[in-house]
Amino acid sequence: MSSATLRLPGHLAHPFSPTGRVDPHPAYRWLRTYAPVYQDPATRMWLLTSHADCSAALRSDAFSAAQGQQGRARDDALPPSMLTTDAPDHHRLRAPGGLLLGPEAIRSVADGIGREVDALLERTGGRPGELDAATGIGEPLATAVYARLFGLEDAERPRFEELARAVSVNLDPMAGPATAAAGRAAMGELSRYLDAVARRHAETGFDCPLSRLAADDRLTRPEMLGILGLAVVGGWQPLAETVGNALYWLLPRPAAVEYLRRAGDRAARTAVDELLRLEAPIPFTARVTTREVELPGGRVPAGARVLAVLAAANRDPAVFERPDELLLDRSPNPHLAFGGGPHFCLAAVLVRQTGALLLPRLLRRFPGVAAHQDRARWDDRVLPRRLAEYPLELGPHRPDALARNTHDDMEA
Repeated sequence: MSSATLRLPGHLAHPFSPTGRVDPHPAYRWLRTYAPVYQDPATRMWLLTSHADCSAALRSDAFSAAQGQQGRARDDALPPSMLTTDAPDHHRLRAPGGLLLGPEAIRSVADGIGREVDALLERTGGRPGELDAATGIGEPLATAVYARLFGLEDAERPRFEELARAVSVNLDPMAGPATAAAGRAAMGELSRYLDAVARRHAETGFDCPLSRLAADDRLTRPEMLGILGLAVVGGWQPLAETVGNALYWLLPRPAAVEYLRRAGDRAARTAVDELLRLEAPIPFTARVTTREVELPGGRVPAGARVLAVLAAANRDPAVFERPDELLLDRSPNPHLAFGGGPHFCLAAVLVRQTGALLLPRLLRRFPGVAAHQDRARWDDRVLPRRLAEYPLELGPHRPDALARNTHDDMEA
């Protein structure tokens, strides 16, 4: 029997159903074992769940990212960016995109991001009672990081955060018409806002990753703004949600907490990769086949709408020993949380660096931090994979001097 004729057993919740979204991994395990290349009767899409099949699809030019984005349930056009184009336009846009999110760009703001983390934790430590991991730590952190990348003044941060939250609905490929319309309007506002910021930097000569991107003559103005918009839509909320998702795995495990509390920068970045492997905010990516393709797990016809289910590939026992366990020192770790191939996430360095800065410092500064694990609630949206509620109690606040990382210097 071929994968295309199999059906998910009735006792397993569909991974995109309200029940399955809470814990999609039982369904993913079944699909990976019995139908790694699966034509889903509910969505008419082809789901790839093995690491081998997802890796092959992400690297093959037979799987169009541009058509994958056009095949969303929504009918609004996305701005020109790395996400919405294939080669050669993708390569033309990605090269200048490195001015915003490449290793050298992140290195140029690394010290500033470190100070932002310390300032955030200092402010957070002064708050009584419980706070939510995403809204209390993740979102302020993401805003502070983008303020450094974009050269925003302190007074501009609330407006930027408001716009970033509003445009994040564009992440959801299944958003309804009203939500999609709100997302379109918010993207227009964000583009105008960032255009004004870029023009101000050009007039004043202010240097930051955004100003370097805006000055690159390889891009038209709409293309430049499309890259900035994608950086916000694809980065602000996922960066914010990474915090809660990581703490969800860490805090119930005292040995993991102690390991990361003592970790230097290199060990912390390795740990961040493992936390992303287990619970990345972006669980899949869409493609459309431009021709018939033979994958390791089966054949996909031409014109097929395909989801490479990265969350399933990241727990493939053919690649990862003890795939459902948290092993913070896992190395090598060929996870696909950042995708792969030509569309490998340009913000990967930023996410690794920010997570490696925040998590050990938080655990050292608040040695008694604990979560209300019984109140953890996963959002009912398919994308991003996020905790709608995850309340924390930080506990006593240690002095800043005792909380700093003295093991390794930060390096991009």
